[in-house]
Parts: sequence; structure tokens; C-alpha cells
Amino acid sequence: MKTKITELLNIEYPILQGGMAWISEHGLAAAVSEAGGAGIIAGGNAPAEIIREEIKKARALTDKPFGVNIMLMSPNAEELARVVIEERVAFVTTGAGNPGKFMDGWKAAGIKVIPVIPGVALARRMERSGADAVIAEGTESGGHIGENTTMCLVPQVADAVSIPVIAAGGIADGRGVAASFMLGAEGVQVGTRFLAAEECRIPANFKELVVKAKDTDTIVTGKFTGHPCRCIKTKFSRALVQREKDGITPEEFENMTVGALKKAAVDGNIEEGSFLCGSIAGMIEKVQPAAEIIDEMFKRARELLKI
Repeated sequence: MKTKITELLNIEYPILQGGMAWISEHGLAAAVSEAGGAGIIAGGNAPAEIIREEIKKARALTDKPFGVNIMLMSPNAEELARVVIEERVAFVTTGAGNPGKFMDGWKAAGIKVIPVIPGVALARRMERSGADAVIAEGTESGGHIGENTTMCLVPQVADAVSIPVIAAGGIADGRGVAASFMLGAEGVQVGTRFLAAEECRIPANFKELVVKAKDTDTIVTGKFTGHPCRCIKTKFSRALVQREKDGITPEEFENMTVGALKKAAVDGNIEEGSFLCGSIAGMIEKVQPAAEIIDEMFKRARELLKI
């Protein structure tokens, strides 16, 4: 399927694998890229040298393009911005901030820049800053979210900018891909379905939570802090939301949630972990190789789009 995104990134299928902190490491990224998509290594708060090693490990597994996600609010953002230049990664996706101060350096190094945006105003700002494309991420996504749904957000962003738009949030099969194109997108970003990829190294109980999830099995925490985050319903996440309703202070919230993502994605700690996951998890029924996931999605999308 040829689109502006496949041309921009030199990939076979217009699909990016979401940059999920503590989850999107070299093995998953390389598997997605080898399958014809665009894998992404998540920078998160990891030390720059760790991400440099992840890039090198991914290159040992694939010679196809992959990228790095940089959370601009992270204390290591400037170091990671230099590492991706030094390692000449194909593209960078960004979130939680404005990549403007890094843009010239990245573009001079030939790195494509694709910010994640939750609204039209920021999409326009990113276009003016020199972004090559934007990822319009709806509230259905796992992790930190905005308020606009994918269905509402994507067409408005597509109408507002001339650079390619990538749809994200609530996309797990070929119907979601086809719908995204009908809304004006040139590609999709998928995170939650890749949680159930064989190459994704999250603990077995995390994968089990995803595969067994129903349509009502995610919850949004952090609404009162201004940093809402979608995760799987567990005893911990339900208790956190209840504490918020009871008037928890920001300090208490921080104490309850510090390290919660690592506890879930690395340790599989049900009692204290935050298992980030999109609301589309109810459609995921089994663990599969990344290549099989991509092939299934685009076979169905092509049938629906009659291409």
C-alpha cells in the first residue's frame, strides 16, 4: 500500500508501531520494521547510552528504517536528541512538548520529524516548525491522552495541515486502517495491538490482561492532575481513581504512581503497576508474530478500500 507515509519513511506498509515507554525496545521495533512497517524504540526516561545500545541492537536485527520516540518533558530529552543524530536514525516521533529547538539539527542530519499531537492548533504549529508529518492521537489510545476522539480529531487535522497525517488511537485491525484513510490519514500508528506481538517482551501476565480485556476494561487515571493516562482496570488503577475522587493531593498521587509503569511493563506487578493499554484491547484475542499482525491488518484494509 503506497501512501505519502510509505514514501516519506521508505517502508512497505503505512504503519508505525507506537513508542511505548519500557515496552518498545529493539526486538519489537526491529520485528515491525522487518515486516514492512516502521518500528519505534521508546526513549522514555532511559539514559541516552541505553537508547544508543538499543539502536545498535535493532540495527543488528534489521537493515530497514526504524525510529526513536522522544518524550520532550523527560530530563534526558536533549541527550537523546543528540544520540539520534549521532546514530542517524531514520525518523523521530515526539510527545509531551515542542520539538522546535531540536528541529534544525534533526533535519540537517536527514532525520524525519513526526510529532504526536492531540489537537488542530498544535498540528498547525508543528507544520510551521518544519515537521514532516504529524500523528493525530485520539483519546482511545493507551498511555497519556488528550480529549478528542480519533474519529473527530483526524479529519480536522487533515483539513488543517498540508503535511501527511497519521491516525492513532483505537486502531487494531484492517477496519481501523481503512477508516483512518477515509478520515484523511496517510498512515496509522498502532500500540496496543503490538502488546500482543510475540516479539513484545512485556511479562506474560501483562499480555494476558490485554488478550482477556473486554471493551470496558480500561480506565483513565490522572484526570485531576491534568495528565490523564489510560490503562487496564486493576485493583491498583481503580484505587488510584477512587483516591482522586476523594481529593488526593498531587504529592500523594506522585507517591502512588512513581515507577508504576516499570512495575507493570518490566516486573508484571499487578498490585502496584500501571498497565497502559488502549480501549481497543477488547478486539485482541491472541498473541501473534508482528509480521502476522501487519499482514492481517493490511490484507483486510485493502479489501475494504478495494485497492
